[in-house]
Amino acid sequence: MKKIDPEFWNGRRVFITGVNGFVGSYLSEKLVTLGAKVSGLVRRHAVPHFPNIRDHLEKGDIKLYGGNLIDLTSIVNAIRDFEADVIFHLGAQSFVPSSVTAPMEVYSYNIMGTANVLESIRLTESVEHMQFAGSSEEYGLVLEQEIPIKETNPLRPLSPYALSKVAGDLMCFTHYKNYGIPVVRTRAFNHTGPRRGSQFVLSHITRSVAHAITKETDTITLGNLEPIRDFTDVRDIIRGYMLAIERGDLGDVYNFGTGKGYTIKEVAELAIELGNVGDRVSIEQDKHRYRKSDVMVLICDARKARDRLGWKPEIDLRKTIQDMIRYYSR
Repeated sequence: MKKIDPEFWNGRRVFITGVNGFVGSYLSEKLVTLGAKVSGLVRRHAVPHFPNIRDHLEKGDIKLYGGNLIDLTSIVNAIRDFEADVIFHLGAQSFVPSSVTAPMEVYSYNIMGTANVLESIRLTESVEHMQFAGSSEEYGLVLEQEIPIKETNPLRPLSPYALSKVAGDLMCFTHYKNYGIPVVRTRAFNHTGPRRGSQFVLSHITRSVAHAITKETDTITLGNLEPIRDFTDVRDIIRGYMLAIERGDLGDVYNFGTGKGYTIKEVAELAIELGNVGDRVSIEQDKHRYRKSDVMVLICDARKARDRLGWKPEIDLRKTIQDMIRYYSR
């Protein structure tokens, strides 16, 4: 398998939307270690609360620009001032249930945000590479014979979040074709690790296990236990994103995942086993946590990323879960 090319990134001027988020923080850390110049767009009202990247901010490794994805001018000004040559577009409202509750908010932020990033690249002259962070949720309603899921699978989104990602994905392809925007599209399946927000299922599970270790709780409350998901460590995902920039074909799309599926019940039981709390915690179902349009099976076919980018996941799910339990036990 291919390794990230340090020479490609050394001295690169990399701009990240969502730089202070879960994935953005891991990506920015990696880029800094490779000698890249890193900057990012953050919502003005959020300054200076960035726990995920605080250490690098204090060292001056990352430059922040106040702005908003729905404010085109703020993005254009930031890209021009920084003279970015690589953009990772990670910024999004990414929690599916929230998108169901407030669909117009996710449409505005995710769809118009992507449109503004693309337009900013069109209006500036420095950007040579862009990565768009799509999602496996774009595939939505998947038929049994379509598993594992290839990039060519029909997109049948089942939530406002998924629809917003489909729109952004296709917008990127359209702008590549019409304006030559140098974009590579990526669709990562479920990815997780330390720092992931507790509203996401595996973070909720591992946080509950950590609390069970200290006897702060004796239950893990979940919704539907039957959906099957393909979990990849965030550290593998950012490596995939970087390889997509290095080696991906412009306009093309690449899946990232392990090809292994687990029910929510199975990952909860694995976390309980790894936390050694089987005698003090139980799994409880809360019907209020069920989703009306839950995607039941998402298992990745990542052969295209393997064959064309040289990518494959390296971190086992057991290690990811152990790292998360340790993180939430701090």
